[in-house]
Amino acid sequence: MKKKLAGVVLAGVLLRAVMLAGAGEVLGGWVRELGVDGQLVSATLNIALGSPEGTAPTPVPTQEPAAPEDAAAVPEPAAELLLVEVTAPPVPTPAPTATPEVKAADLSADVAVHNSAGVDLDIAALAAAGCGLTLPAGQPQVLIVHTHSSEAYTQAEPDWYEASDSYRTEDKTRNVIRVGDVLAETLERHGLTVLHDREIYDYPSYTGSYERSGASVTRYLEEYPSIRVVIDLHRDALGSDGVVYKTKAQTDGRTSAQAMMLIGTGQNGLWHPNWQENLKLALYLQNAVEARYPGVMRPVELVKERYNQQMSTGMMILEVGSNGNTLQEALTAAELFGEAAGAALAALVE
Repeated sequence: MKKKLAGVVLAGVLLRAVMLAGAGEVLGGWVRELGVDGQLVSATLNIALGSPEGTAPTPVPTQEPAAPEDAAAVPEPAAELLLVEVTAPPVPTPAPTATPEVKAADLSADVAVHNSAGVDLDIAALAAAGCGLTLPAGQPQVLIVHTHSSEAYTQAEPDWYEASDSYRTEDKTRNVIRVGDVLAETLERHGLTVLHDREIYDYPSYTGSYERSGASVTRYLEEYPSIRVVIDLHRDALGSDGVVYKTKAQTDGRTSAQAMMLIGTGQNGLWHPNWQENLKLALYLQNAVEARYPGVMRPVELVKERYNQQMSTGMMILEVGSNGNTLQEALTAAELFGEAAGAALAALVE
């Protein structure tokens, strides 16, 4: 009976899943051979890296990042009926089960953008133009900050934590600040000078997080005008109706979470004239990471909000993993991203 109920729940969720995409909600690939009481159910989730522009379903954000700019938090799902993986290849096709794996379509080093902002874009031309940034040698070049600093992952050994809220903790060794530590260390191995802001901006009040983190970014940019790249590192939240999704990539012999860059356009009316420069950097890094570690990156997400990105022509949100992932999977993703992105950024140093 439990197996039948799980299958029925999953079938309903998959029918809803075609509506899931957007700011940190991009699910890719095909769902195959789902067993529900002896029957086979097929469904398609049609966002994946390399999919044609315009094939995305209408975005329906569930939680974060908040929009506009810093709206009040929406609670994350309290119940976990199923844990479903959103997976990048190479992964063998699983046998039909009551809780099947969700597999992404084949990925390549080609850049891909999910344009939920609805702006006119020539992605090929932007990618070909390059990011346009140069990084000064011997000075701070990269800033890592965490607007939603208490975001954490699924509880698992060896990373148990005391939760301050659902999938959140103030423990900086167990939340996204730890992921930022690994990213900073990896970028520094490529000769980059990285500043890592380890302050918490979303607790005890989630509302106002972007205002508080933005004030800190402003101070850093004033004190260190050599900073060219600002990474606001988050943990994604993927789920619906009690089903929590995890992202997964298997590359270079390692299993990791997936990562996604989110770029704001200011189409909601906020001043943001140079957003295409941020997008160029994201495309540059997307191609670099996918070329070296296929499957680690989800499509670049383009949204109507701006999320403080008007402060720099090299600023982005980087979502590392989802609430369904473990901290160890997220740390691996941060290291893989940092290895490829670090080499790409080091090539811009003058």
